[in-house]
Amino acid sequence: MNRSSDRRDLFPGALEIMILQSLRLRPMHGYALVKHIRQVSDDLLEVEEGSLYPALQRMLREGWLESEAGTSAKGRPTRIYRVTEAGVRHLESEVMSFERMFAGIARVLAVAKA
Repeated sequence: MNRSSDRRDLFPGALEIMILQSLRLRPMHGYALVKHIRQVSDDLLEVEEGSLYPALQRMLREGWLESEAGTSAKGRPTRIYRVTEAGVRHLESEVMSFERMFAGIARVLAVAKA
């Protein structure tokens, strides 16, 4: 499979962070999440539905999200997801971990350039 060099797999937990942060802004259905992440990232990140829906189900089981039946803008039945308090706590913990990892990577890159 020949993949473009500017397309990269996300690091473990990245999808969860993006989903939780997006839903912290407002409840959304799956397609709205995909669209939101793509728009906010200026088309740098594209979440595939094959990754999104299993992640949403896993996050529901963990208690980080809750969902309810809703209707899409086109009048179709859909599930609306929202972040729970446990999800907010998990997000904050993951963001702190990511920031530490990013700081370490930045230090290694700075030394490599010196």
